[in-house]
Amino acid sequence: MPQNTYMHSPRQAAIERRWHHIDAKGLVLGRIATKAAVLLRGKLKPTYTDCVDCGDFVVVTNAKHVKLTGDKLEQKFYFSHSGYAGGAKVMPMKRQMERDPRRVLMLAVRRMLPKNRLARKQMVRLKIYAADTHPHATLKQKAK
Repeated sequence: MPQNTYMHSPRQAAIERRWHHIDAKGLVLGRIATKAAVLLRGKLKPTYTDCVDCGDFVVVTNAKHVKLTGDKLEQKFYFSHSGYAGGAKVMPMKRQMERDPRRVLMLAVRRMLPKNRLARKQMVRLKIYAADTHPHATLKQKAK
């Protein structure tokens, strides 16, 4: 019995994109990020192909009300380095949540995606908002 490999067309994948809304109020950060990463990659679709960008759009609202387990708010830090001597920057999660809670969720989702060009294309389709409202409500109904 011959076995054929299915390759989804990038053009067809762009036509089939849908919009998903996740309300982050009271949900755990890691669970939201996992769900968003799976939707962005399109892994729940029967036409999933790992080398084709076949994922959907994801809109996350209420990012400022996301729940963190354990003592992450006090103990977790975000580290970046400029490349120069003494260029290390450390930001506690508590200060990052006060400054921009959207960035915390964006970094959690980005770190769950593979590190390649395809993931950068997928991250463009992630829309995160700190409040309840978002401008994509009309687009969501047009896509269906």
